[in-house]
Amino acid sequence: MAVGVPENDVFAAADAVLARGERPTVERVRLELGRGSPARVGALLDQWWEQLAGRLRGETRLPGLPAEVAQAFVAVWQQATLLAQAVAEQALAAQRQVLVDERAQLAVEQEQLRLEAARARQQTTEAVAARQASETRLGDLEQLLEQRLVQIDDLRQQREQQGSQLDEARQDAATLRQQLQDTQVLAEQLRLEQERYTQEVENRAFREIDRAREETKGLAAQLKETNARLQLAHQALQTSQTALTDAREQGAETRAQAAALRPQVEQWRQAAAQAEEQLQAVQQRLLVTQAELGTAREHAAAAQARAETLEQHVKPQGVTAVNERPPRARKTHSKDR
Repeated sequence: MAVGVPENDVFAAADAVLARGERPTVERVRLELGRGSPARVGALLDQWWEQLAGRLRGETRLPGLPAEVAQAFVAVWQQATLLAQAVAEQALAAQRQVLVDERAQLAVEQEQLRLEAARARQQTTEAVAARQASETRLGDLEQLLEQRLVQIDDLRQQREQQGSQLDEARQDAATLRQQLQDTQVLAEQLRLEQERYTQEVENRAFREIDRAREETKGLAAQLKETNARLQLAHQALQTSQTALTDAREQGAETRAQAAALRPQVEQWRQAAAQAEEQLQAVQQRLLVTQAELGTAREHAAAAQARAETLEQHVKPQGVTAVNERPPRARKTHSKDR
């Protein structure tokens, strides 16, 4: 933008515009000059209008003309000036109307812009609030996600722990099943051994009883006592058989209970131990019975010896008959020994 345009150039441009029959305006003068700022051109144009009035009165341009000619020229010039001013006024009125319209349009546009700016600010505020809400929601979701991830890790660890516990439980169950099978096998072996032992004890007792009965057939005096002792031995044997049967039943119950829990197997073992103790007690009773039977045999032998002596003193004639029996008794005693 040009600054400091000479006033002579501005005045010459204004004269050129006026010579074309146009009202000199700031824009027209600037267009004629091709340069100059609106403020500078406007200020110099005001001076040009002041000088123009003096020139129209003939004070500067018509100094050598007659007064009538000068006045006529001034009148014509004034008329032209008035016409030019009227035209300029019309142009200015149109320009003013355009400016008013433009100002009104500008005001409307400014109002629209203000409303749009208000809406934009409202939308910006809402967008900021929505963004803050979204960020808050995102933070909550991230926190919730972290909690869910922590819970998933905890559940995974619990599942691994439960899997380990399940494996340990399976191993324990397999161990318990193996122990139970071993216990059942051992219990079966113990049962067979107990049955064999009991059968042997029963057979031995029966043999002893039969032998005692054969030996005591001829002892009438000791028969009642021996029979009573044999009755007691038989009762003891029945008691042992009953205890053995109870032990077998307890063994069967223990085998059934061992399939469930180890403490029950332990109880079965204790019951088996008690049965073994009872069996040992029965064996001790049988030993006592055998001892008593031996004592009864000795008493029977002594009684038979006394009887033979009495028979020798009382019946000397029946020596042969008396001598026939003792050898058989002696043979029986030697066999027992």
